[in-house]
Amino acid sequence: MKKLLLFTALGLSMAVTYAGGYRVSLQGQKALAMGHTGVAVINSSETVFFNPASMVYLDDKLNISAGVSGVFSNIAYQDTETGVSAQSDNPMATPLYLYASYKATDWLSLGLGVYTPYGSEVKYEDDWAGSHLVNNIKLQAIYIQPTVSIKINDMFSVGGGPIYATGSVNFNRNLNRTITDLEGNRSNVTVDATGISSWGWVASTLFTPYEDLHVGFTYRSKIDMNAEGGSATFENVPNSPLAPFKDTSFDAGLPMPAEMTLGASYTFQDKLTVAFDFNRAFWSAYESLDIDFEDPNIPDSKNARNYKNSSSYRFGLQYDASKMFTLRAGYYFDGTPVREGYFAPETPRNDSNNFTAGLTVNVSKSLQIDASFLYSHFKEVDASYDYYYENGIAVPFGGTYKTNAFVPGLGLTYKL
Repeated sequence: MKKLLLFTALGLSMAVTYAGGYRVSLQGQKALAMGHTGVAVINSSETVFFNPASMVYLDDKLNISAGVSGVFSNIAYQDTETGVSAQSDNPMATPLYLYASYKATDWLSLGLGVYTPYGSEVKYEDDWAGSHLVNNIKLQAIYIQPTVSIKINDMFSVGGGPIYATGSVNFNRNLNRTITDLEGNRSNVTVDATGISSWGWVASTLFTPYEDLHVGFTYRSKIDMNAEGGSATFENVPNSPLAPFKDTSFDAGLPMPAEMTLGASYTFQDKLTVAFDFNRAFWSAYESLDIDFEDPNIPDSKNARNYKNSSSYRFGLQYDASKMFTLRAGYYFDGTPVREGYFAPETPRNDSNNFTAGLTVNVSKSLQIDASFLYSHFKEVDASYDYYYENGIAVPFGGTYKTNAFVPGLGLTYKL
């Protein structure tokens, strides 16, 4: 029963922190094509997300950016001792974003961002070897972020605003490794929660000591996400006092960690821009998962997660090849926050190497087409999840995991 509680909560956390068992940032085609650098790059209203303080330096009175990415991900698992293997069958996910920046005065700009920073779907074959941990999970999240940017002088600006986060999750797993009904169908539970929401904030600065050199800093606060009145539905449960699983509701709460990004960019002869970002995610705030079931016969549970803080290192290039074409390329290394012994099949996330490329086509003075491509390769890992219990005895589940993702993206930028 504790395992049920653990993975119920884990599913909720993934609704706002992970996309299909991996963490991929897709908040703008221009920035993504440059290795997801953006905290010190000024090129469109994508700065609403990456560094609100930069908005006031945009030349345009109005700048609107919108885009979508197609996430094609794959997770392969094998138990090297038994030869048992499995592969996820993940439908394509389509994270979106929409940003708008309006220059009210020479020293004040206003902005709005609506984006889906995390959201995807992981689906294994029913009753696979790890079905007692997960069969499938579908995640959705939307962030809404109004922002303001204020120019202190030509060298320094500040920006920020509140963040409203809302999400949902649908999660299914078998109750354990053996329980079935009289027809031999595996007992399972589906957890569904919608309307999970909370508030946070973002603050940023931009320093321009020289015309072609920018140094940026952005901090996003921790956001505590609380699910209230979610539903847990049990199926194929045997009619026995030893299996008192009945449909019920639950509440759950957990923190979304704060993150900090520091970066710099330099432009050579108005043609080539080089950018570097360092991102630190404070995952140590994610210590445990707490679940409160409404049914008093189902015990509440607290389960340690003990994540560690993680870092990302991002590098990007942008080259203005002509009046029509701007070319971009980049790379970033993303470190995992998962500690040894906590590696579960719904979040098979290890250190990853990420390669990006893209371009902008200037269709006219007002309209741009932005395209990007990302390939994420997660380091192959032999790992296990050691905190699944049956009858009070730990039953680790482990094996070799290979994970990768292909992400093409397309966007538009309109400016006046």
